[in-house]
Order: sequence, then C-alpha cells, then structure tokens
Amino acid sequence: MKHAYLPVLLGGLLAAPALAQTIPPAGAPPTARPTLPAGAPAPTAPKPLALSTVPRGTGRLTGTVLDAATKKPVEFATVALLPATGTTPLDGTVCDEKGRFVLKGLAPGTYRVQLSFVGYTGRTETVTVGEGSTDLGTVALTSAVQKLGEVTVTGERDVVETKPDRIVYNAEKDLTNAGGTAADVLRKVPLLSVDPEGNVQLRGTSNVLVLINNKPSGIVAGSVADAMKQIPADQIKTVEVITSPSAKYDAEGSGGIINITLKKNNLQGTNGSLGLAGGTRSSNANAALNYRQGKVGLTSSASGFAYYSPNRNDLERYLKNADGTERLTLLQRGEGNSLGGGGFGRLGLDYDPAQYHSLTLAVQGSMFRNSGDNQLFNESTPTPAFSNRFTRDSERSFHTQSYDVSGSYTRTFAQKRREWNVLGQHTRNRNNQDFSLDQYPGEGVAANPNYREQSLNLSRNLETTLQTDYVHPLSETTTLETGAKAIMRRVSSDYTVQTDPTGQSSLQTNKPRSNNFSYDQDVLAAYGSYGFSLNKKVSGKAGARVEQTRIDGSFKQGSDQGVQQDYTTLLPNLSLSYQPGNPKMPGQSLRAAYSQRIQRPQIFYLNPFVNATDSLNITYGNPQLEPERTHNVELSYTTFIKGSVLTISTYARRTGSAIEPFRFVDTVRVAGRPDRLVQNQTFRNIGRNATYGMSVFGSVKPVPKWDVSGTLNVYYVSLKSPSLGLSNSGMIASLNINSGYKFDKGLSLQFNGGLNSPRVQLQGRQAAWTFYSVGLRKSLLKDKADLTLNADNFLQATRNLSATLDTDQFRQESNNYIYMRGVRLAFNYRFGKVSAQPQKRRRGIQNDDVKQGESNQGQQ
Repeated sequence: MKHAYLPVLLGGLLAAPALAQTIPPAGAPPTARPTLPAGAPAPTAPKPLALSTVPRGTGRLTGTVLDAATKKPVEFATVALLPATGTTPLDGTVCDEKGRFVLKGLAPGTYRVQLSFVGYTGRTETVTVGEGSTDLGTVALTSAVQKLGEVTVTGERDVVETKPDRIVYNAEKDLTNAGGTAADVLRKVPLLSVDPEGNVQLRGTSNVLVLINNKPSGIVAGSVADAMKQIPADQIKTVEVITSPSAKYDAEGSGGIINITLKKNNLQGTNGSLGLAGGTRSSNANAALNYRQGKVGLTSSASGFAYYSPNRNDLERYLKNADGTERLTLLQRGEGNSLGGGGFGRLGLDYDPAQYHSLTLAVQGSMFRNSGDNQLFNESTPTPAFSNRFTRDSERSFHTQSYDVSGSYTRTFAQKRREWNVLGQHTRNRNNQDFSLDQYPGEGVAANPNYREQSLNLSRNLETTLQTDYVHPLSETTTLETGAKAIMRRVSSDYTVQTDPTGQSSLQTNKPRSNNFSYDQDVLAAYGSYGFSLNKKVSGKAGARVEQTRIDGSFKQGSDQGVQQDYTTLLPNLSLSYQPGNPKMPGQSLRAAYSQRIQRPQIFYLNPFVNATDSLNITYGNPQLEPERTHNVELSYTTFIKGSVLTISTYARRTGSAIEPFRFVDTVRVAGRPDRLVQNQTFRNIGRNATYGMSVFGSVKPVPKWDVSGTLNVYYVSLKSPSLGLSNSGMIASLNINSGYKFDKGLSLQFNGGLNSPRVQLQGRQAAWTFYSVGLRKSLLKDKADLTLNADNFLQATRNLSATLDTDQFRQESNNYIYMRGVRLAFNYRFGKVSAQPQKRRRGIQNDDVKQGESNQGQQ
C-alpha cells in the first residue's frame, strides 16, 4: 500500500488547535450520588415550584452545579430563583447533564438562587442580575450524608441511569455480577440482547462497536463473544449504550456503540482490592492496586479465569423435491466438552505536569485458551440407493494473545469548554485456531479410522491509530468540534489443511484448501460538529464525517479472489433536544436524531478458509463483501417523576448492501465414496435490511430500599434480497428486568431476568431463549469486604438454542443444548486509606469502523 497521503493527514493533526470549542464529550462520567447508611431515612425529592408573576427583562443568569467531593456535574439539579426576601419562587429550571443552567428574561435586581437535589444539602446564593448576562460561576453541593472510615465512599448510583444520548448500566451496583464475566454483565444491559453463546445484539443488530474505556481493543479484534469471556465482571464499572453517536465517533457500528468502562483509581493514596470466585461453570481470581499522589496516578489490575462447559447437539435435514415433498437426507447427533481459561491485565499512568496539561499512558493485554472435543455421528442418504453412516471424533483448540498500547495528551484552556486532544494507539492480536479429527465407519469410535484431517490457522491483526480532536466554544450557546483520524490495519490469515484419505497413512497438505490471505485496510477520516441552542428549551448538534477507505486484499497462492477497493463516504448527522423547562415536571426531554453510518466487514466475514470439521456443514468467508450503509432515525422522550425514570424511544434503521449469512446445499463427489449433500454457510451482501421498533425503559423505587428497572424492546425486521430471490420478516421482542432490595445489617438481594422472542434470519428463525440470576450479598469487615452467592438459570440444566432453516432447496431443524445452570460464591476485599480528589477528564481512542464477528460465524 502507498501512504503518500499520511504526511498530509499528520500535518492536519498538528494544526487542529488553530481552529478554536465544544460541548464536553458524551462519555463524561455520570454524577455520583451520596450513599445513605443502612436504616437512614431516604431524602425526599424537591417539591414542584409554585411561581409568582413578576416583571420580565433582558437579564440572563447562568451557572454550573458540581458535587463538592468529586467535582462532577450534578445532573438535573433543581434551580429556583427567589426574591431577595420571601419564599415564593419567581422562576426555575433544572441543570443539564453537564450541571449547567440558564435563566433568561430576568428583570435587573437582587435575587436568591436556591439549588437542591436528592441526597445533597441544599444551598442558597445571593446574586445581583444586571441588564446583560450574569454568571454565578461554579456552585458545589455537599452530600447530605457522608460515610467516614478507611475507605471513603463518594456516591451511589442507580443500577441503570438514563441520559440524553445514552443509557448507563452501573455494573458495580448489580450483585448478580460478582464472580462472573463481561458476557454475564451484557445480558443485563438495557437494549442489548445476548444469546446463550455470547453473541451480542443491540436493537436486533449485531453491527455494534464494542469499546473498552472508550477505546478499541485487540481483545475484541476477533470474536466479541470470546472477548467477553476474558474480562471479569468484578473489574467492570459501567456499560454505556449509545444508539445515535455524533460525528466525532467513527461512522461504523450501524446499531450503535457499547462502551465498557473498567474500574480505575480516582482517589488520593494507595488502595486496591482482591477477589476470588468459585463456581460450577466458571471460577476466577482478580486483584487491583492503585496509587495516586499529587500529579501522578497509577492504575493496575490482573485477573485469571477458567470455565468448563459440556454440550450436545442434533440436526435433521430434509431435501425438497420438485413435487413439493420432502425426504430426510441427514441425521446428526453430537456431544462434547469445552475447557477454557486465560488472563487479563492492565497498567495505566496519569500525569498532570501543569494546570492545563495532562498525559496518559496505558497498556493492557489478555491471553485466552480454549479447547474441546466432540463426537459427531452422521447418517446421510445422499441418494435413494446409498446410506452413509460415520462418526467424527474431533479435537479443537483456540489460542489468542493480544495487547494494546495507547497514549494521549490533553490541553485545556482558561476558556471554559475549550480543549485539544492528541491520541495514539497500537493494538496487536494473534490467534491460532487448530483442529484435528479421525473419522470412523458406523456409529461410535472403532479401532482404526478410515479418514484423518488436521487444520492449522494462524491469524494476525495489527492496528495503528492516530487521532486529534479540538473543541472551541464560539459563545455561551454554540460550540465547534472538529478532528481527524487515521486507522491503518494489517490483517492476515495463514491456513493449512492436511488430509489422509485412507486414515492409515501420513497426512499430506491439501493445496486447494491451504493458502495465506492478507488484508490491508486504511481509513482516513475528518469531521466537524456544531452545537447550538435556539432558545432556552431547544438545543441541537449538526455534523458530518468524511471517511476515505483503501483496501488491498490478496492471496499468496494464485487466486482470482483478491479485492481492491477505494471509496470516499460523506456521513451527516443531526440531533435536536427539547426540554420544556417546566418546574413542575423537571427533567423532561424530547430528542430526535438522524445519522448515516457505514459498516466494513471484518476478517471473520472475509476469510475464505473452509472450516470442514463437520464435513456435511461447512463455513467460510467471502473476500468480495462490500460495506453496508445505514440510515438511522430515532425519537425519544424521557421524564423524571418523583424519583422514577421513563424513557420511550421509537427508531427506524434501513441498511443497504446488508451482510447476512447465506446457506445452500451442493453435491460433493469423492472418488470411491457415495456422493454427499453438503450445506455451505458463507456471507453475502443480500440487499436490504429494514428495522422499525420501539423501546421502553423504566426505573422506579416502590420503597426507599427497593429498586426496579426494566426494558421492553419490540421491533419489526424485514430482510429482502432481490438478487437471491429471498425475503423474510417478522416481529421480535425482548424484555429485561433488574430488581434489588437492601435489607438491614449489610444484606442485599438482587434479581435479573429476561426473555427474547424467536429471531428472524434471512433463511429461517432462531428459537426464543430466557435467562435469570439471583444474587445475595453480605457486607463484612466494616464494609471493606463482601461475600456474594449467585445462582444462574438454576431451574434447568440446559438451554436449547434451536434454529430452523427453510430454503428452496432444503429445510433443516437443529438443536444446540448449552449448559447454563451455575452457582458461584465470590469474595471481595478492599483495602487502602484514600481520600477523594477531583479528576481531569481524559480522552481515548475510539475505533468502531468494522463489522464485528460472532463466535459461530466465519473464520479468522
């Protein structure tokens, strides 16, 4: 690949500060809320304001409300404007998600500003308003109750929070996560759907970006499902779901963005934690040690895990005849075991050399091992005259190692909201997918095999990213945000297949099935975004992103399947927010958003390596795939009523050149053997994928110690492929409920459950599935430790992830029984003497520009 354009890009990166401000990033951490000790009465929500009629003028009053301990914004704090004497409010409003408020149309004079929010001590300030704009500055609210001791707890959040542009799931507050993995956590996040194999969907699409600490990671460079098994749930702080990202995000991930934020040190002193969990399905151990003194902060953690999973499966395939009848052509029965484990570690350094300067350096890495064995009995009837019965005894192994190294420089200014960032990251992922098998005639394993096969597949993924972002406030109500980015990927897959047709001689390389596939992809991007306020109630953001993509894919052995692509894409987006500003119903907001996005296929979908472990059901990628292009529209309404939250969203998503699995049956002829009917699974740009849906999220506290939240998502999906002459459609629904109750004496109980209706595919459907978990936690050693007992899906040993395929050629029914029943006991201990310290906001690389693979799709 030629890179003559890179110096031009780098020059633009360094020139970015010359542009000049914007709204703080959407990933700013949520407001911390004070923790109440057991038995303390819950504070009451502010009463609605009864406003009096007063003369209006041209005065304007602004200010920002922060938490006194954490210096974070107090979102939706109530602001009441009182006269110099008296208690009847003259005007009022609520703060936005950044803690800012504005009161307009005020007559000149002296007033009192009363600031309050649930769990904080109220505060009243006297201010004199003139003809123009008056800034009250920053006002800090203090926790109504603060718990003192060796470990200072700065706040407590609800398990699920809703924000103007995202939903935040506070994983550390959910007891049922103790001792689990990231896959267990994602099952409980609103709007997400995770099947028993760990494949993630957001509002019905798997085209999502998964970030870790606002950055891409080599851990998810391969399979998202496998990656989620590597991260301990105890190290996850929050999971953010962003359904309508702005122009500053990469334009990929048509469904949205999932950002997993890991716990980190934000306190002065030395502190850490130790955790150990043992269970019937998985066990893990993790530790964290953090240090912060003055301008320097260190964050470190390490973990190890192991899991065990038996499985069994069966399949029936019927071939369709010309007269409309069907005949059974294949029966399969299999069973096996999987055993896996690995480790995950990270180390971070923060350094603030001066008031407006901040540096970060971070490295994280993971290692994952998985192996399994399987015996699969096959009885096929390729033609009416022949019956072929055989058993395949196979062993497979998957080894992967990855690391990320990233650094950033952040320059802030005396001018509020002005900021410049330069970021760089290098990630590496290397994995081996190997299998070997012996085939025996008849049912069961005999003395001597009649066929042997071995496959070695080495995959590498190298990715280097350079990025700069600049934010400049043009006025109190307008901001400009701009930036540039370069992503350079080098991906390869070196695969070799060796066969022994007799089963009694040496293995020989099968040249038609062996090759080396290399895939280079460069993406250059630039964006601009303009934030504005039309008036006190209406604000918005308009932006566009330009991305140029260059692709060069080729094979080491001669092949005509190489790929060359070079295209430029303009992707606009627009969002508008309306806040009525009615003091009697604070926190109401109405948001509309539109965006265009693009989805480039990852090597999972591109790699033409043929996985023939099951010789009658083979899978391979398609290097000729083109990117998907998607139009997204969303309208959402949020209101806060007496401590309860309700968010209703309607959305539409229309994707062209949609990438979907495509299956067909063909006849394979092998000398000296009966013909076989083999199902092929690959991927195609089928045409159109349209989704129209509505989601409802609610959170309520029936009593102070009991919280309940849930999400209902219902949508209609329509898949159409004119070129293949295929279509399918249907309604899909999912429900997720999370509830917790806090008893006295440090005892608490948590429940999580959900169900998903059958999933529509281009050529069939996948069956419904349910999940649930219960956790009981007891605080020990003066709240420095806790012991948690969790039970998952304990009423049934297995879950059947069944699927039906129905094409013009064949109909196929398959059952995959996955063992999901589990019990685990987890212990966690926290140590260290710490105190709160305000932290600077730090930015990270965010790459979300490739279609992620699933655990059962494609090869690496």
